[in-house]
Amino acid sequence: MPTEAEWEYAARGGKYNMYFSHKYSGSNTMDDVGWCYNNSHAPPYSHEVGEKAANLLGIYDMSGNVWECCQDWYGESLPRGTNPTGPDNGSERVVRGCSWNEREADCHLTTRYSLGTYSQPHIGFRVVLP
Repeated sequence: MPTEAEWEYAARGGKYNMYFSHKYSGSNTMDDVGWCYNNSHAPPYSHEVGEKAANLLGIYDMSGNVWECCQDWYGESLPRGTNPTGPDNGSERVVRGCSWNEREADCHLTTRYSLGTYSQPHIGFRVVLP
């Protein structure tokens, strides 16, 4: 799983972020790039990856569809520094990206949440390879 900093870097479009600034991962319109409560409609709510547009790095579904677990423990503030990570320990992990169960207004790139239980239909993870 990515660190929270890696997740945000990828969601914002990596090095291309200096040219574009989007509210969601790849667009200023949620319906272009992700599934949320406003557009997911009928069960099963979550959708197959790639049904919406990719972000600037070609990565799909970083806004909406399912919350994505990060390897960092949750802290009240965002980690700072060159290669930031969260607290050294904790009881809940950081999740990012929002899900089909959230309102569009709550799915912006800066949305973060803490979660201790991962067996829920709106929680997922992304594998990161070196």
